[in-house]
Amino acid sequence: MDLGSNFAAKLEQYLLMGKSMRGAAAAKLIQSATSAPGVFVFGELFDLPGIRNLEKDEQYNQSYALLQLFAYKTYQDYLENKDQLPILNEAQTIKLKHLSIVSMATERRILPYPLLMSRLAMSTIRELEDLIIDAIYLDILRGKLDQKESQLEVEYTMGRDLEPGKVEAMLSALRDWASTTSAVLATLDSQINSISSQNAFNKKQKDDYEAHVQQLIKEVSEKKESAPAYSSGTRKPLASHGQATTGTGDRMDVDEPEGSAAGGSKGKNRK
Repeated sequence: MDLGSNFAAKLEQYLLMGKSMRGAAAAKLIQSATSAPGVFVFGELFDLPGIRNLEKDEQYNQSYALLQLFAYKTYQDYLENKDQLPILNEAQTIKLKHLSIVSMATERRILPYPLLMSRLAMSTIRELEDLIIDAIYLDILRGKLDQKESQLEVEYTMGRDLEPGKVEAMLSALRDWASTTSAVLATLDSQINSISSQNAFNKKQKDDYEAHVQQLIKEVSEKKESAPAYSSGTRKPLASHGQATTGTGDRMDVDEPEGSAAGGSKGKNRK
């Protein structure tokens, strides 16, 4: 469930009662609504005729200003304009401080304790942390208390009423946000495309290198297989007696000396 999704329903009973109220009754209705537990949005009350008439009623215009305070403003605004507003009771004070934290969170996500204590006129950290914990339980905001860093880290808050005349400013802020977001997305897309192209180029270089290495290995293997191989124990054939070999391996007849032949003949005749 979204934060504050049930707040409008809690205002419904005051809208029904306020349809017929005028003057003092309408002023009392504002006092009740701003004090009631669980009522944190008030914008629809301004649509009631009896409430609108209070703005120009000198007797009750402070009640109308009180409703504006709870709908749009903060506790610091109350301190700066106390003379023009009714005195707040305890329930109203706590509620306005809760709403003030919501408004501060729209300006920054990290809220230091010193800033909160100053804006909310709180004297101790324990008092401040109790206020924040109550706001979390009431579904006004989601966040984390960082006691080490003395700060509130806001994750999400309820939405407050939008003050008349501020619609254009909000639309302008949303347009600026959309423009900035589009520019960031375009930059990210460009970087992603650049990275993808670089990865594809690197992959092609790697594939080409591996193919070249495999080709070299293949050529070396083929040359090794086609080359003649001699084992270490094999000798070339020797020429037979009376023959010599040429440098080309052809055999050549060698004439024996005449003396040798004659000697052999003598020996044969003598025998």
